[in-house]
Amino acid sequence: MVPLTVWLCSDTTTDVGAAPEPSAAGSRATDGGATSRNLCLWHRHAVGRELARHLITTCTREGDLIAEGFTVNEATLAAAAGLGRHAIALVPHFPLAQHVGARLRAGLSEQELKRVQMRPVRPDQMVRGLADHLGDVALVIAAPPSYEAGGYAPRTIRERGCPACRAVLWQLTSQQLGLFLAAAWKVLRPGGVLAITTTARAQAGRLIDPAPRVIRQAQGLGFRYVQHVIALRVPIDGDALVVQAGPADLAQLRDTRSRAMPPPVNVHADVCLFTKPRRGQDGDAR
Repeated sequence: MVPLTVWLCSDTTTDVGAAPEPSAAGSRATDGGATSRNLCLWHRHAVGRELARHLITTCTREGDLIAEGFTVNEATLAAAAGLGRHAIALVPHFPLAQHVGARLRAGLSEQELKRVQMRPVRPDQMVRGLADHLGDVALVIAAPPSYEAGGYAPRTIRERGCPACRAVLWQLTSQQLGLFLAAAWKVLRPGGVLAITTTARAQAGRLIDPAPRVIRQAQGLGFRYVQHVIALRVPIDGDALVVQAGPADLAQLRDTRSRAMPPPVNVHADVCLFTKPRRGQDGDAR
């Protein structure tokens, strides 16, 4: 059985309208207008700041290199820089790169900015984008969209003001997850960690849980599935989860007698942790 653990990952300091959280080395007071309001709720929390911190402190050491695919916000880059790591995010969509860059410049010191990069390649092109770091990466992080792991492809932009939603639609040409996992194998060093974040959701009247498909694909490439994490995205008050409804959720309130499915609430994410075996561990590394 794979060990199961729970992480508290509520990003209360970077919620809607909040300025970027100050970093350990200092920060600037304003964000130049690039606040988290620009991102929809889903993309703000795909990989939030607290989840990124948990992953980075658990799986890496100071000075290590982290790579992120399917990047939709600045959380991983900002957390890595603040924790003394180096990080590269794959952001092929220029408007999204502009948004992420503005957030980073607003929240990080000059020294921290030197530790992070963005490269304009798709997730499935990670080997090309990290050709100068093959076999050097300690941690690869990704939160692939649902259509990459068994969900339905979006037909329209969910939130027109969200640069990540526009990027998803722009990249919607073919499923990239399998190629991304294969690329992660090549860029990770032996013993490196692959962290895939997924969220089960209801689509077209059925529940879609991407995790089993992701696990099968990763194991088929030779990764070892070592831990499953439940990342709670909402605060805890005593023994209760504090779920606060936003305007969009309140607009979906329904008659309790209705047979329609209730509005979805984003309470937790599933994080699957895989390792690339070292030589001589579960067979020779490829």
